[in-house]
Amino acid sequence: MDVGIRLQSIRKLKGLSQRELAKRAGVTNSTISMIEKNSVSPSISSLKKVLGGIPMSLMEFFSLDFEAETCAPVVYRAAEQVELSRGPLSMRLVGKDHPDRALAFLSVTYPPGADSGETLLVRDGEEAGILVEGRLELQVGEQRYLLESGDGYYLVAGQPHRFCNPFAAPARLLSAATPAHC
Repeated sequence: MDVGIRLQSIRKLKGLSQRELAKRAGVTNSTISMIEKNSVSPSISSLKKVLGGIPMSLMEFFSLDFEAETCAPVVYRAAEQVELSRGPLSMRLVGKDHPDRALAFLSVTYPPGADSGETLLVRDGEEAGILVEGRLELQVGEQRYLLESGDGYYLVAGQPHRFCNPFAAPARLLSAATPAHC
């Protein structure tokens, strides 16, 4: 088993640069580089320290099935999209089981009279979306905005907001948010 190639593959799979992994693990950049090039063969304790920056145990490192990990789905058919809502809203999430998902990408349908709830939502990341069908009211703090088909929005951390469809036709919103909470 090639430890260097395995480490490099896992690092890239996790979206880490050599520099970021070195920083997280408390080792030098050159240490990561030399291990990945197989210039050095790390001791078990050194490898354990490096894997702590991923984070990953030695057992996971040596038993990880790359076939399953590296073949994450690219396309999620309509039937594979997870329905997150139980009320009048239809909230479908793309990529629920994607490894290391950092983004929540949703298609939300608001029937007439539906809303995201009485309580304003507050996110610790960012959220953006575009209304692809109908009209929708967006409340941000005390301010209210009317979104029409084709209009978009962008919210940053801490902006309390909610959506409401007081109109006679359904509205469909595509949105993306980080970090992925759902």
